[in-house]
Amino acid sequence: MDVFSANHFRDDTAAREYLEKLLWPAGPVCPHCGVINHAYATKRPGVFRCAEKKCRKDFTVTMRTVMERSKIALHKWLQAFHLMCSSKKGVSAHQLHRTLDIGYEAAWFMAHRIREAMRDGGLSPLGGEGKIVEADETYFGNIPKAKRPTKTTSGRPFTGSKHGRGPSGKRAVVSLVERGGRVRSFHPAVADAANVAAIVRENIHRETRLHTDESRLYPAVGTEFAAHETINHSAKEYARGDVTTNSVEGYFSIFKRGMRGVYQHCGEKHLHRYLAEYDFRYNHRVKLGYSDGERAALAVQGAAGKRLTYRGRH
Repeated sequence: MDVFSANHFRDDTAAREYLEKLLWPAGPVCPHCGVINHAYATKRPGVFRCAEKKCRKDFTVTMRTVMERSKIALHKWLQAFHLMCSSKKGVSAHQLHRTLDIGYEAAWFMAHRIREAMRDGGLSPLGGEGKIVEADETYFGNIPKAKRPTKTTSGRPFTGSKHGRGPSGKRAVVSLVERGGRVRSFHPAVADAANVAAIVRENIHRETRLHTDESRLYPAVGTEFAAHETINHSAKEYARGDVTTNSVEGYFSIFKRGMRGVYQHCGEKHLHRYLAEYDFRYNHRVKLGYSDGERAALAVQGAAGKRLTYRGRH
């Protein structure tokens, strides 16, 4: 069966009606004044006019979303959302360009806007009483030599910094994975004790059991939680009872395989958005009860209230 056999993947009118039903479940929402279900359709297809006397402005379902003012057909937007949400390791801009029959630059920017729609605010803390959160850091992508740190987080000189090996020449990524649940990833400028402690402290519930490796970044902040249990990788220890960091390392494996095998190159200013993409798919994986279609629908819903333009910061 053709994945894109549904009408909203083939026809713009059906795509617009699908978006209106998905983004406006209680009726049209005016993006200008915020009034719900107090608007009427104009003679122009897909254009509504707010019925509030103080507003009376026209709007469409794509206004104030990542799809606003896009010249790409709506049904192709929905295809792109589905492709990026159903592929475990991501879809390259070249693949979108070929599959959707649009220009490469348009496909590249479209992919970034979809990643913006996938971005989660992450307001509620991970973990809780009786739960486990694994924390770990990894390094991906080269930092220009002029910006590379010359000292470790403990203040000692990097022995391999001249050759670009190890964390001195790469970008830091810190991820927190709730055992059997969600992940939240960050790209700090420097993965030192202060920055990592701030990330852990602000994103994990205090009643949580914190699991890490033997890194020196966690002992101090670990005292603030119900328990801080470590695994000693340098001694070839990878699990001790239920103490392990295998979940967060599994996430890093998916992230790195996708970045190296699919995307191949990522500018540092875009790294946070790629992390949002991998976080989103992990947080809405099949094991947690989400299908490809449900995952794509959630991403489309996440497009509301977000904009990303060529002139703005990407």
